Amino acid sequence: MSDAYPRCFEPLDLGFRSLANRLIMGSMHTGLEEIEDGYRKLAVFYAARAAGGAGLIVTGGLSPNRDGMLGLGPMEHSFPDCYHEHRQITQAVHAAGGVIALQLLHAGRYARHDHPVAPSAIQSPINRHAPRSMTKDEIAGTIEDFAASAVLAREVGYDGVEIMGSEGYLVSQFLCERTNQRDDEYGGSWEHRKRLAVDIVQAVRKAVGSDWIIMFRLSVIDLIEGGMTAQQTMDLARSVEAAGANLLDSGIGWHESRVPTIMGGVPHGAFAHYTRRVKQAVSIPVAACNRINRPDIAESLLVNGDADLISMARPWLADADFGSKAEAGRADEINTCIACNQACLDFIFSGRAASCLVNPLAARETEIPLSTTASPQRIAVVGAGPGGLACAVTLAERGHEVELFETAERIGGQFNLARVIPGKSDYAETIRYFERRLLSFDNVTIHCGTQVGATELIDEGFDSVVIATGVRPRQPSIEGIDHPMVIGYQQLLEGASAGARVAIIGAGGIGFDVAEYLTHPSGDNVVQEYEQVWGIDPSPNNAGGLVDNSNVYVTSARSVYLCQRKPGRFGATLGKSTGWALREGLRKKGVEMIAAVDYRLIDDRGLHIEVDGTPRLLEVDTIVVCAGQDSLDDLYAPLLDAGIQTRLIGGARKASELDARQAIDEAVRLAARL
Repeated sequence: MSDAYPRCFEPLDLGFRSLANRLIMGSMHTGLEEIEDGYRKLAVFYAARAAGGAGLIVTGGLSPNRDGMLGLGPMEHSFPDCYHEHRQITQAVHAAGGVIALQLLHAGRYARHDHPVAPSAIQSPINRHAPRSMTKDEIAGTIEDFAASAVLAREVGYDGVEIMGSEGYLVSQFLCERTNQRDDEYGGSWEHRKRLAVDIVQAVRKAVGSDWIIMFRLSVIDLIEGGMTAQQTMDLARSVEAAGANLLDSGIGWHESRVPTIMGGVPHGAFAHYTRRVKQAVSIPVAACNRINRPDIAESLLVNGDADLISMARPWLADADFGSKAEAGRADEINTCIACNQACLDFIFSGRAASCLVNPLAARETEIPLSTTASPQRIAVVGAGPGGLACAVTLAERGHEVELFETAERIGGQFNLARVIPGKSDYAETIRYFERRLLSFDNVTIHCGTQVGATELIDEGFDSVVIATGVRPRQPSIEGIDHPMVIGYQQLLEGASAGARVAIIGAGGIGFDVAEYLTHPSGDNVVQEYEQVWGIDPSPNNAGGLVDNSNVYVTSARSVYLCQRKPGRFGATLGKSTGWALREGLRKKGVEMIAAVDYRLIDDRGLHIEVDGTPRLLEVDTIVVCAGQDSLDDLYAPLLDAGIQTRLIGGARKASELDARQAIDEAVRLAARL
């Protein structure tokens, strides 16, 4: 084994001080793999996480051959075609004191190129390209390609490989009856279907010898019909251990599964009991994953015996120093992943390199370098929402003298509203992080509960002013809009009461949040509720870990109507990776979604609307307005007229859906330039 490998197996000591050695930075495709100069950028990205305390880093997946490539773009390569470029990654990680493994991933029928292969010619519901069935010679060649790629990975300095055996890629496709209808030695019975996974591990171990890391990414629950049973999962774990794997990483669900597994509405550590079963079946270390974003959550899983290691991907985007901060007892300084997916998965699905909403520097380390300023300025930041906070912290970090003004009595802005939405409680962690960072600087003064005007800012003689005042809710022009039953979303989320029958005007992201807020069950067992809503078998005795929940609905204390002016599909502005689940979740709670609405009148009877020319009355007690926003930019013109260097960021610059990602990104980039 490599000298650094045992770092992952140091005895667990209560308290965060040994936690970092048990933290894996799990595999996550960043999109840097497909851009010019991407491997140099990846080297910087991974080295920062190695220096920040990741006990073991696993790269994004690369295929061992061209048929298995994901098909993400013309610059994508299979590993044998680009292994020389990887030396800069391994050298950078080792120089930072880290350990890194290359993930080998054959996409199978998930490949987006026009020549995908699979165990059987069965098309994936999430891919427009149909695969052809692999021949026996191609299967044998693929096994050889995995082994050869592992040898090359060792030659260029990797400390091990992870064989992707979950999430619905090629190895998973061979394991499951759903996708494997072969009648040869690689199909039919369970013993035959698991053969490819075992043969790959055996071939890799034989090729690289006994002193190297071989991880196997094992699906602890498939979350698809026709997936593996619990017994098959345990048997596969024991088989790949016997074949030569010395570490098991957990995978949760296939990409085509209709069960959300990583978004904010998924409870923290929801899948730990599935990992525990695997851990009890083998003698090698097993890593838990999914919705583990804080040191206390990670440590509780380790102490409870649910896992030996913790694998996290997105939390390392949010904070490159997650491990070292946890190890030093500085968990309150960690910039926590809020599971929004907006700048990681949604970027990848849109053909952009991944980043992070709360940390725009992620995978942009070479693009947005932060250095100490040679010309410190006295800068006012007006507005302590996400954009203003990010700007103030970055400016202070660079050495500027910062005064932060906020009208409310506490910092956080719209995140104070977001954090009360079910599934968005982690947004409070972002406020905590920024508050902790601001208090650590001597060059920051915070003025909460202060309505600052242009005159005061001019008289103070600031060198620059950044306006991050955000937005004000827009009031639609509807007869009766001033009726007492009408409230704004801000009033509701700040504690105003709502009746048993509610109509929501506006079905953008805020409207969906309000509908979730109004209908969320109030039970204490969030994991049980999550499993019930999404049809997860907690046993799991059923193949794939699912039960029929087509008729399962969540009992809501309210009847809710979600209305939008536009015709067609609801949630068009929602995230690519989360929108489907938000729509389905509200459907299961009985929310009626009404499109092509013409709002006619509000009176004591309720909301009068017209849908496709047909009048309709929604007899409701409360109407919540979520009809968009206007920029709060009143300070901008007078400050410019006074000759003050003034800049707008976030909603103050452009009102749209409450886009914290854009606001924080603009804030950090601006602060990096000043």
